[in-house]
Amino acid sequence: MILDAEKLGISRDEIGVILVDHGSRLEASNNLLLEVVKAFRSHTQWQIIEPAHMELAEPSIGTAFANCANQGAKVVIVFPYFLAPGRHWSQDIPALAAQACQTYPDIKHLVTAPLGLHELMFQIINERISTCIQHATSTGPACEICKDSDGCTLR
Repeated sequence: MILDAEKLGISRDEIGVILVDHGSRLEASNNLLLEVVKAFRSHTQWQIIEPAHMELAEPSIGTAFANCANQGAKVVIVFPYFLAPGRHWSQDIPALAAQACQTYPDIKHLVTAPLGLHELMFQIINERISTCIQHATSTGPACEICKDSDGCTLR
């Protein structure tokens, strides 16, 4: 399903998308979001896509919102890159998005639902488990997450 930008009175190129994760003190964890955004850019038609961390690291939601505005966004879609709804989704992220929007009163924003339950999640979970078991039993390579760590190790 593709958002009908015309119903919003704008072109598709005037929609910004922010992918927001929690944020971490670990640089490797924060860099994973940058990889997700890069991969998402190559799999979507959205032109304005920015990463943001809810807390603990930059870029913040405010910084990402400003980046979207500077690229011409008139509507900003904030996508919580979280598995389940919770306080961060229902309170924290909407509050941070609303705060960022105050600097740009002509820009509207929408905080979407998090990933949650989706048919593709089950396939992804099965593939990850299978890959990690193969690596742990020395019958396959490490997954992209564990390749530089001691993850996927049977203990």
